[in-house]
Amino acid sequence: MSRHVAIVTDSTAYLPPQTMERHSITAVPLTVVLGDRALEEGTEISARSLALALQKRRPVTTSRPSPAMFAETYGKIAKAGATGIVSLHLSADFSGTYDAAVLAAKDAPVPVRVVDTGMVAMALGFCALAAAQVTEAGGTLDEAVAAAEKRAGATSAFFYVDTLDYLRRGGRIGAAQALLGSALAVKPLLQLDDGRIEMLEKVRTASKAIARLEEIVADRAGSSPVDIAVHHLAAPERAAALADRLRARVPGLVDLYTSEVGAVIGAHTGPGLLGAIVSPR
Repeated sequence: MSRHVAIVTDSTAYLPPQTMERHSITAVPLTVVLGDRALEEGTEISARSLALALQKRRPVTTSRPSPAMFAETYGKIAKAGATGIVSLHLSADFSGTYDAAVLAAKDAPVPVRVVDTGMVAMALGFCALAAAQVTEAGGTLDEAVAAAEKRAGATSAFFYVDTLDYLRRGGRIGAAQALLGSALAVKPLLQLDDGRIEMLEKVRTASKAIARLEEIVADRAGSSPVDIAVHHLAAPERAAALADRLRARVPGLVDLYTSEVGAVIGAHTGPGLLGAIVSPR
C-alpha cells in the first residue's frame, strides 16, 4: 500500500466485495450471537442462515466489534503505509461500534478520524465510497471526512418490513409504535432520520406499501445524478422487481446496487425486509 489516507468502515456498510477491494476499503465485522454462538458478520454467518433462525424464533442478538479489534485493524493499516485513517461507522444510536472505534483511535499509530455517519447499510457504504474517491485523488484526512459527511447529509434511506416485532425486540423502535402497527394490521414504511429509525407511513397491504416505497424513492431521486441501493432479507424477487422499476423510472440513475443485507441488520428487521437508499452524487 502506498502512503495515503486509508478508509475503514464496518460490516454493516454492505459494500460489494469487489467494490471494497477496488477502493481498498477495510470493514471491521460486527458480531451476531445466535443462541450461545458468537459469529462474525460476513464470514461466519450468512443472511440466509440468520433468516432461517429468525423464522424458527431462535434467540438472536448483535454486538459491536471490540476496541481491540479496531486497534489491530488500525495498526495493520498503518504498518502497510497509511499516513492517516478515516473510520466511518453506522449510527451510534444503533450500536456501540462508533464508541469502540473512538477508544481504539486514541492509541493508534497514525491519526484516525472516527465518524458517526448516522447511516446504515449502503447509506453508510456510499459515505465510505465518497471518502475513498477523495483519498484516491490525493485528498487529505479532512477532505475525506468532509466528503463522507456531505454524502451522509444528502442520503436518504427508506425501509419496508413485514412486521415491526423484530425492531421492537431489539429496541430500535418504540413498543407503542410496534403495537399500533400490529393492532391495525398495517404494513409499515420506515425512514432513517437523524440516525434513528422512524415511522414514515402506514399502508394497508404489502403490495401497496412496496408501490408507495417506489414512489417515495423515485420522488426523492428526482432527475439529478444519483446512486441507489436496494436491500432485502429473504426477498430476492421483491428486490429485483423494485430495482428494475427504479431503473426505468429514475432518469438520473448512475449506479444501482442490489443486495441482501447481512445478519446484523437482518436480526433487527426480520425476513421480508425491502429497503432503498437514495444517495445524490
